[in-house]
Amino acid sequence: MQTKLLKVAALMFEKEKEEKKKERENTLKEKVPALQMSGLSLTDLQNLCKELNQKIDLTDDERYDVEVKVLKNDKEVKNLSMKICELKGKMKRPNLKRVKISADAMLGALLGSKVKESVDFKANLKTVKKEDEKKEEVTDWRKNVEAMSGMDGRKKMFNSGQ
Repeated sequence: MQTKLLKVAALMFEKEKEEKKKERENTLKEKVPALQMSGLSLTDLQNLCKELNQKIDLTDDERYDVEVKVLKNDKEVKNLSMKICELKGKMKRPNLKRVKISADAMLGALLGSKVKESVDFKANLKTVKKEDEKKEEVTDWRKNVEAMSGMDGRKKMFNSGQ
């Protein structure tokens, strides 16, 4: 059964090919008549060549214009098909879920295998050390007054003022 169908399809295909070939030949005969070059002088042949060249230029211009229109329409079709896809909503964003994650796991995910040991943030914080105020030793004030008395004491006061 299938072989008969294939044979019939092959025959139909061959007939279509022949019909297209005949149709092409007929349209060429209608649009492009056979050239009569016998008995033409040199100037007539040159004029004929110029006419054919002009016709070729016109057909090339038309072909180029048609190609440009086809390319423009193809771009338009692609843009419209992309807009249709966007409007249909095939590109939906998935709903994001909240995930509770520790700081170590987050750093591991962000930095990859660079961080192997767990990071203790509190240990890495800068600590501010309070410097103890210099406490002067409490001594007997009388000894200090005795050291300042006399000529040596006044000289020390004078030098410390400068």
